[in-house]
Amino acid sequence: MPTLHLNDTVLGYDDRGTGDRALLLVHGHPFDRSMWRPQTEHFADRGFRVVVPDLRGYGQSTGEPVAALVDYTADLIALADHLDLGTFVLGGLSMGGQIAMQTVAEHPGRVEALLLADTFPAAETPEGRRGRRAAATRIETEGMAAYAEELLPKMVSARTRTRNPQVTAHVRTMMRTAPPHGAAAALRARALRPDYRRALEDVRVPTLVLTGSEDEFTTVADAELMHRLVPRSELAVVEGAGHLPNLECVAEFNDVFGRFLLSLRPRPDHLVEER
Repeated sequence: MPTLHLNDTVLGYDDRGTGDRALLLVHGHPFDRSMWRPQTEHFADRGFRVVVPDLRGYGQSTGEPVAALVDYTADLIALADHLDLGTFVLGGLSMGGQIAMQTVAEHPGRVEALLLADTFPAAETPEGRRGRRAAATRIETEGMAAYAEELLPKMVSARTRTRNPQVTAHVRTMMRTAPPHGAAAALRARALRPDYRRALEDVRVPTLVLTGSEDEFTTVADAELMHRLVPRSELAVVEGAGHLPNLECVAEFNDVFGRFLLSLRPRPDHLVEER
């Protein structure tokens, strides 16, 4: 596994494929880069370069805990610079989608197109902030096991739990093995996230908004709101999937995302921003 050293932070990542167009895919909480394995393999074999990092504090990435989502964005841009990715298609799921919104707001010239999967743009409510901070304290004290078991029924749909035990097991393993300090830092950072709804109105690149029909965390209504906010967006709903359609319904997800990618114009080298 290649790594990037950034002061006291070490980022582990996968870099597959040799295509001219790069995909930078950002995982959610409390997962790691293996969440994107079906897409990494699929799109690397179809002419794309696919870069998938472990976020700081997750998987094989280490470093000082993040204080805000902007810290994840800084890591992603540093990784893109290290790999000489001038522009890229940026995709994120759940928390990864919020990091993608933060990144395109800060660095619009770096993003060719955007995938926002099973995420939502609003700031956290006061009740939600209290809940995230309490959960952070709990997992620092108790570890991830009980937290993971409570989240699992909301992460994947009932259909997935019945029909696809391998996916369910993978999701459980990712959550149970997530480093508690990294997951806790992410929860506290998300509690402080800004409202991205106004920023989405300023997004000028093609955007795919995608969600699972059975997602209990981010609903179809949340996806419809983002679709209305982003001028050049299209909306896709993966039937039968919960919060992780890229794992629960791999073929459907890859088909929708693949058609979106093929609809993009040739890679716009003239949009590379000064670094």
